[in-house]
Amino acid sequence: MEVTLNIDNNVRMTQIKTYQKVNRQDTSLSFAISKMETFFERNKKKKNIPHRHNYYTVLLINKANGRHFVDFSEYQLTNNQVFFISPGQVHQVIENKQSFGYVLTFSAHFLVNNNIPLSFIDHLNLFNDYGNATPLKLNKGQTDKLTNYCKEILHFNNSDIKFKQQAIGASLKLFLIYCNNLCTVPKENTQLIQAGQSILKNFKNAVEKHHIEWHSSSEYANHLNITPDHLNRTIKSLIGKTAKEYIQTRISIAAKRLLYFTDLSTKEIAYQLGFSEASNFSAFFKKCTQLSPSKFREIR
Repeated sequence: MEVTLNIDNNVRMTQIKTYQKVNRQDTSLSFAISKMETFFERNKKKKNIPHRHNYYTVLLINKANGRHFVDFSEYQLTNNQVFFISPGQVHQVIENKQSFGYVLTFSAHFLVNNNIPLSFIDHLNLFNDYGNATPLKLNKGQTDKLTNYCKEILHFNNSDIKFKQQAIGASLKLFLIYCNNLCTVPKENTQLIQAGQSILKNFKNAVEKHHIEWHSSSEYANHLNITPDHLNRTIKSLIGKTAKEYIQTRISIAAKRLLYFTDLSTKEIAYQLGFSEASNFSAFFKKCTQLSPSKFREIR
């Protein structure tokens, strides 16, 4: 769904702000936790604008009324839900009234320092890179369970106990495992998942690195030494979309960001994204979004 973000002209014409520091109170730390209710008063004075982080963000929402925009998709902020935002995703929270819940932020560095392998995040069915940030919906009991994890993490975070960071890391891992078990795929697909996880990880890494130069799934399949059909079936079984759809989503999200947040011409954007002709880019963009680049710019 195409949406109009709540953003002013001065922000549109500059590169989107990227937050680098996980913990703004102590920039030496790579983890932070805070209560959502603290943001409402702050955002009334200084409007929350679209931004992105170079770290992971989890929003546990106990009670809320508003909207959450993630990479040009709009989601309703309601009670009993969890959002998982990956590094690089552009998002904006708009609250109609004060929300209640928790915000957890952590970097890959934090995971490594606490003996949590990066593959752990890759194997979760929680953090999606592009085009999908649908929240995990909870019942009251599930929300209470996750809230207790957050209370425990907050307690550790505010204490001076020995092995403080390790305690936080252990509780965070339990939090994520619990969430993952709420949305995991059927057990009969376990073997397929285990066999495909390496392909999925390598595919995502390749798309991030080569999406400007490689636009077809066959190029990635060749890079991974598998057939295009096997690549598409594997990716679809794990994330619900084919390799081709994932590639197109990655490129179209990049295009939307450039169209929305910069004054680059369509021709310049086409060149930046690896299209030989502006007309080819326009046709691609319209196929993906049902809008021409110029029409998409009008929604600003």
